[in-house]
Amino acid sequence: QDPASCRQQPSPLPGQGCPVPSAPDEVIVYSNGEVGGGGRARYFRWWVKKTCIEKKTAFIDLLCAVPLQQIYGQPSLWTLGWYWWGVFCRWQLNPGLYHYKTVIANQFTVCLWCKGQTIYQQVLSVERPSSLQSWNWGYCGHYAFYHALYPRALLVYELPGQQVVLTRRQVSPVIPHDYKDSSLPVGVFIWEVENGRDEDVEVSIMFSLQNGPGAKAAGSGGHWNEPFTFHKDGQRVAGVLLHHCPPVNPFTLAISAREKAGTGVTHVTAFDPTGLGGEVWQDLLQDGRLDSPPGKSRLTEKGEVTAAAVCASCRVPAHGHKTLEFALAWDMPCVHFGSKEKLHLRRYTRFFGSKGDAAPALSHYALTHYEEWEKKIEAWQNPILENSQLPSWYKSALFNELYFLTDGGTIWMEVPPDCCAEDLQGPAGAGLSHLLPVLREYGRFAYLEGQEYRMYNTYDVHFYASFALIMLWPKLQISLQYDIAVTVVNEDVQPRQYLICGQTAQVKMKNVVPHDTGDPGDEPWQRVNAYLMHNTADWKDLNLKFVLQVYRDYYLTRDSLYLQDMWPVCQAVMESELKFDTDNDGLIENSGFADQTYDAWAVHGASAYCGGLWLAAVCMMCKMAEVLGDTEIQQKYLDILNKGKEAFERMLWNGKYYNYDSSGSDTSSSIMSDQCAGQWFLGACGLDRGDSEVRGGAAWCGCGKMGPVAGGKQQQGTFPIPHWVSFQTKTPSVGLGLWLGLQAGCGPALLQ
Repeated sequence: QDPASCRQQPSPLPGQGCPVPSAPDEVIVYSNGEVGGGGRARYFRWWVKKTCIEKKTAFIDLLCAVPLQQIYGQPSLWTLGWYWWGVFCRWQLNPGLYHYKTVIANQFTVCLWCKGQTIYQQVLSVERPSSLQSWNWGYCGHYAFYHALYPRALLVYELPGQQVVLTRRQVSPVIPHDYKDSSLPVGVFIWEVENGRDEDVEVSIMFSLQNGPGAKAAGSGGHWNEPFTFHKDGQRVAGVLLHHCPPVNPFTLAISAREKAGTGVTHVTAFDPTGLGGEVWQDLLQDGRLDSPPGKSRLTEKGEVTAAAVCASCRVPAHGHKTLEFALAWDMPCVHFGSKEKLHLRRYTRFFGSKGDAAPALSHYALTHYEEWEKKIEAWQNPILENSQLPSWYKSALFNELYFLTDGGTIWMEVPPDCCAEDLQGPAGAGLSHLLPVLREYGRFAYLEGQEYRMYNTYDVHFYASFALIMLWPKLQISLQYDIAVTVVNEDVQPRQYLICGQTAQVKMKNVVPHDTGDPGDEPWQRVNAYLMHNTADWKDLNLKFVLQVYRDYYLTRDSLYLQDMWPVCQAVMESELKFDTDNDGLIENSGFADQTYDAWAVHGASAYCGGLWLAAVCMMCKMAEVLGDTEIQQKYLDILNKGKEAFERMLWNGKYYNYDSSGSDTSSSIMSDQCAGQWFLGACGLDRGDSEVRGGAAWCGCGKMGPVAGGKQQQGTFPIPHWVSFQTKTPSVGLGLWLGLQAGCGPALLQ
């Protein structure tokens, strides 16, 4: 019943360790398109020092990249991934640091018992691993169906020849405008069992889980498991706690099931997941139950791995159905980042304590509240899902792409209760009067630019993702903005060498927006600007994106206290930006190198992308000044806006669309989709008409007649030659990647 043709094997993941590779030709792409051997050499030397001498991972590892996969989790904590073909994977144990090895023992197994004997027992995974060979692997994927609508997913299993259908529904508490349950480190698996037989059948589901991600993480040993029960408000949960005790960031996992009338819960406290697995398999096979030994397991030895299992069982009547409910919880209340300098408390400790004993209570809470979560999720999603005018791809993208809020190395931390304003503000942040109250109430939130670009709250790209926060968790966006504002008004004078150009400059200049708020391998928030490829102090777009977000946030929340705090910061970054208007025509100029977020593309003179952002930011400065009654500043920026609009039209409008830049080069007439970004934000704030308008909507990208436009394509859809090229392939650099965020922004801008 398991032909090889039914199997859907995943591609193998690369190993975690890698030898020191040679410096490849295609590591650094210079902004002017020239081969920059110096940049490659500097990166390679830095990489060797970081990985081989300091024994740390690189914040951007261009030499040992790992492909992205799928996820399971929520935005407050570390996550545990689950592949749709039936394996758990990709642990984020320590904040922002991922372990990609598949843990094969983490499985669901079904057992059917009828007329006093087991008639079917199967691991619900298509895998055929080398370990646990006593288990019945290789479920035929032909009989399963997977459907995802984040933060829920549905997986239907038809059990071949058994007339039994299992539907597994998994739920994470990712709930808009909820700042408690959305922070909880839990997930729930609800199994609906349908019996199509003419006789009753006993159905057991076993949930097995390994204590940690593998032998390497097992370290010096000392890990152990123990059974638990938790009874509250007439509801009882039973399971196993798996205590993982490394020297840094210890944690406890909990697997559990809900006991209720007609449902029994049994367990195996410990078994060897690297062996054949015969003991636990035969235990389940014998009667659809596990032996449930009492007491704790022994401590593991050095390098030894242990696992546990929980089984929920019920009798399903002929042509009837029953439900079995499982929870996965993890409790790592206190964490250190890579530098180990400060101890941080996770957000959920506000509600469940920080002693490391919260896993039973978390499990009980999840199993008794998931129905409420699902109602809230449906109330949020149904107006979109039931709108027949919206295409299905849009509905899927709108919700499923939110996965990165959990799988982005996300952290949500509490501010220490004894923390004072001076601890957060730094030497120059006294004007942020509501910083401390906001962070105390809602915590500090951060997520990575990418798992392979390990920098928290990378601001140039958060610009696009920020709509998810401000619309779904606005207080987290406000909190994040306060963290950025603190870094703006402070500086880090420590000198360092930047890898692309070799320039030595200070880490962070005052009154400019940082590239990011730090690396989880170091100490985020305390040391910012982990990005050391370019010196971003001269980037033209970061400051502008801060101003645009400040007004957008105010427009959607009407938080006047926030606007008052951010107003001096906005003035400071705009003053820093004014120095880039070298000819005093009201429009900033680019400097002929990669001086904006597209850090492989050179821009000369006035540009549609940076110029458009500039005019939008100037417009919003006028609007904020009007709201706050600052007539002097309002008039200042009105004058700049009027001059800048005229210069923008004169220098960039070619009669059909706005040119990439004003250099007159062969690439100047290219179309860049992100040149719509400023107009997009204006439209989102109701400011895309009247005095603020340059040319509305589609005129930014050629009246929409170009079809899909990538940064760099000409009107005919061809690439201008010469163009930006990579070192080796000589292909246009625009073909090297796709930014979904800017495409999602370009579309609305064309529709506004």
